[in-house]
Amino acid sequence: MFQVLVADSMSHEGLQPLLDAKNVNIVQKKVEEVEDDLHLFDALLVRSATKVTESLLTRMTSLKIVGRAGVGVDNIDVDAATKKGVVVINAPDGNTISTAEHTFAMMASLVRHIPQAYVSVKSKEWNRNAFVGAELYGKSLGIIGFGRIGSELAKRARAFGMTVLVFDPFLTRDRAEKIGVKGCSIEDILANSDIITVHTPLTKETKGLLGKVNIGKTKKGVYLINCARGGIIDEEALIQYLENGHVRGVALDVFEVEPPVNSKLLEFDNVITTPHLGASTKEAQLNVATQVSKEVLHFLEGKPVTSSINLPTLTKELFEKIQPFYQLGKKMGNIVSQCMREPVQEIAIQYEGSVAELETSFITKSLLAGFLSARVDSTVNEVNAGMVAKERGISFSEKISSNQSGYENCISVHVQGDHKSFEIKGTHVPNYGERIVGINDFNIDFIPTGYLLYIQHQDKPGVIGRVGKVLGDHKINIATTQVGRKEKGGEAIMMLSFDRSLDEELIDCLKSFEDILSIRTIDL
Repeated sequence: MFQVLVADSMSHEGLQPLLDAKNVNIVQKKVEEVEDDLHLFDALLVRSATKVTESLLTRMTSLKIVGRAGVGVDNIDVDAATKKGVVVINAPDGNTISTAEHTFAMMASLVRHIPQAYVSVKSKEWNRNAFVGAELYGKSLGIIGFGRIGSELAKRARAFGMTVLVFDPFLTRDRAEKIGVKGCSIEDILANSDIITVHTPLTKETKGLLGKVNIGKTKKGVYLINCARGGIIDEEALIQYLENGHVRGVALDVFEVEPPVNSKLLEFDNVITTPHLGASTKEAQLNVATQVSKEVLHFLEGKPVTSSINLPTLTKELFEKIQPFYQLGKKMGNIVSQCMREPVQEIAIQYEGSVAELETSFITKSLLAGFLSARVDSTVNEVNAGMVAKERGISFSEKISSNQSGYENCISVHVQGDHKSFEIKGTHVPNYGERIVGINDFNIDFIPTGYLLYIQHQDKPGVIGRVGKVLGDHKINIATTQVGRKEKGGEAIMMLSFDRSLDEELIDCLKSFEDILSIRTIDL
């Protein structure tokens, strides 16, 4: 008999899969109410109220799985759970439809001034001329981020006769054609969209994505919508463009600080808002509870789960062997994702040496997760990475090779895009850790951690010196520098590491050098 603690309020209907199971006993109480019995529970179900800390995990000595009835896992110490062999799952697509529908409702309300007209009529006014709106039919909708929610929104927009433009680094031409949307660059989205909506995760790269520079590139009279994450639209920059009339209207379900009690945005008549309601439907709340209940039941019955956040349960011995390569694979995938900024069709992974003797499928999916996670609007992990890649039209393969690379173990990755390819090699050296030892046929040796700057340049005297001088002039201290070349005077690369991230002004300055071919910042 499995003991399941449901520590936060969940509907009886949502828990039905577990309630119907003959081998499961459910206790619906808060953690503090069962303090003396915490060691008995095999599974823990929470929403956002209960904080699953390392201390709580330590007290729940029989715990095997934590289920979060929702999308995020901010209230769960995932690292501590992984170290203790506890699987963490969530409900990544339970609110897809509700958020897509809410975004569409916000868009329609925005262009037709529905909230403002409602307030006017409630105030006993009948001023029809003050609320002349616009039709969605024939308008261009720019969608930034094309995961589950973006895809559902596109279906609805096309049904209304809108032209759908999409920016997503992983959207291939074939998938765009099948769905009936046009894949574009971010510049095309900004320049040609009548309405722009964002559906990306909030990362270092997407924070302030629609800021002072990018909003300035949009059409005059553009409408902006954010029902994804607060902070993707820079609120201070947005205020400036509302004041000068460049932005015609804004719909916000999320804010940088919630609730936005002191936000100047609330003072604008052409800004409509809701209090983070994207997932707030009865159906969505039921869906997430049902989904996580089914997943927990599957896990307790020994069946595979598809929404794990961390490593699946492994023996301690196997976990210790795989862990270094699991982490290396995730970092290699992350590096490729940040260097290969275009749609990708295929990812081929090759294993040599001692790593090839392990269960490489876990490492492959870890690498895929590292590649996909920064660009997908839901959690990606080694359990669902293959499925997410397939949804994005990306094929992947793994191969065991008998080649001798000169390293005791070696992982090689080849990524093929629409217009170019990218290769990277990595190894794990006992007592020294992770190393990247090759990029695009260049031999190099650096530790994949921290803030990195990847520069492709001509192998000419003075190039490295000029880079160093600019960094020195900007008071930037270089932690490490590694260089690689194929032949004297040809193309070369350098990889520099720093203690903090570099600003765009500095990057633009380096890009202006004649002998520098390309620059990429990499944050790990």
